[in-house]
Amino acid sequence: MEFTASQIASIVGGKVEGDPNAVVSTFAKIEEGHPGALSFLANPKYAHYIYNTGSSIVLVNEDFEPEQPISTTLIRVKNAYETVAQLLQMVTSMTQQHPTGIEQPCHIAEGVEIPANAYVGTFTYIGHGAKIGQEAKIYPQAYVGPGVEIGDGTIIYPGVKIYKGCKIGARCIIHSGAVIGADGFGFAPKEDGSYDKIPQTGIVEIEDDVEIGANTTIDRAMMGATRIRHGVKLDNLIQIAHNVEVGHDTVMASQVGVAGSAKIGSRCMMGGQVGIAGHITVGDGTQVGAQAGIPNSVKPGSAIIGSPAIPGRDFALQCARLKRLGDLFDRVRELEKKVNP
Repeated sequence: MEFTASQIASIVGGKVEGDPNAVVSTFAKIEEGHPGALSFLANPKYAHYIYNTGSSIVLVNEDFEPEQPISTTLIRVKNAYETVAQLLQMVTSMTQQHPTGIEQPCHIAEGVEIPANAYVGTFTYIGHGAKIGQEAKIYPQAYVGPGVEIGDGTIIYPGVKIYKGCKIGARCIIHSGAVIGADGFGFAPKEDGSYDKIPQTGIVEIEDDVEIGANTTIDRAMMGATRIRHGVKLDNLIQIAHNVEVGHDTVMASQVGVAGSAKIGSRCMMGGQVGIAGHITVGDGTQVGAQAGIPNSVKPGSAIIGSPAIPGRDFALQCARLKRLGDLFDRVRELEKKVNP
């Protein structure tokens, strides 16, 4: 499948600088560009690659100002990163396979209706009372427990496990190895030092347009529901504990851990390995740097990092001062020698 620069520009509303007939048939990173490839430049740190990239076409922001002559064809757009994402989505939708039907062997409980345009892969288990939406795709070796609801157009990749009663919205994507609805970590200590298991009677509710990464786990609630609101994007290897609520359009990078009953606001952004204590609230629009530890509630719109997490400017000052700590000790020793020779 080939596209010319002029065709791409008409699709994305861009302006061509260079050869409008330049042809591409694939994508490549700008530093690995080659003839026939489309690349993009969004991060200024990569700007030096544009002067010798082998790519035939490069998407750039409208305000990009070259410092040297450029031989490749440019397409100027408002946001190069968003535009390449748009093109990748378009190409994927054109080339992606859309399997339908029920493969065998698999187990579908009596009374469960599978729409004609849905797909159920080999060795899948679908329990009693489950509801499968239109055009849903459940790939091989998935487990869909009793009473589970899967919305229209949702994709369940191989090896996903969805425990009983959980609800998955429309157009969600759940990647391999994810576990939805395992018991929350609830145990009551006894006088003899052992523990009684507290039954986890709730469910997990995942709203529309959520993506959940590989090997991510979302625990069922002790009572009520653990809730993942619409548009949330979770990376691989994330732990969401029981009765947590994650607000709409929040994103979390790999290895974030959220303890029980925490409330995460909408449109938050969290870097990798962030740890969030239980029973606290993180306000809407909060940005959290990687490896931050959050022991207490956070106001909306905060930008924090560190453990315990503090405002980013304060953290940067602490780091700068820490680097000078050795020199400070040396100066104190010299002063002590002068005072007490």
